[in-house]
Amino acid sequence: MTTAVFPGSFDPPTNGHMSIIRRATLIFDRIDVVIAVNADKKYLFSQEERFSMMAELLKPYSNVSLHICNELIVNYAKKTGAKVLLRGIRNTNDFAYEFDLSLMNHTLNPDIETLFIPTEQKYVIVKSSSIKELAQLGGDISSMVPPIVEDALKKKFAS
Repeated sequence: MTTAVFPGSFDPPTNGHMSIIRRATLIFDRIDVVIAVNADKKYLFSQEERFSMMAELLKPYSNVSLHICNELIVNYAKKTGAKVLLRGIRNTNDFAYEFDLSLMNHTLNPDIETLFIPTEQKYVIVKSSSIKELAQLGGDISSMVPPIVEDALKKKFAS
């Protein structure tokens, strides 16, 4: 049984994230979606809010489980027996960053491999920071995020 880990801040979860997860469920026996928690990072949504949204979005996938992690992702993978880290990439800038990160992770744990999954073309411009800015300014984000995330963003910026 091959387990893959898909880590991210998911602040907020996007259609791009969900596309990667959906496609990965066809490749791996089990996927751990892991919400990364970094005390030094400022998030729009709390850990609980991100977990709640992702839990709802992952309901259709029987081979996907949701977790929270506040340690190195390679340590999480080692504890759970996962052998693959999944990383979505939109462009060459993402690839350069993710490639360097994969080398670091492999140095920390040589048993872990990183698999890059390129985004679908329609999600190339979908970026969490841009989505938050658009939502704050009242822009249309309906093609970029699932409906529950769109509603959560509207509520967040209405207050």
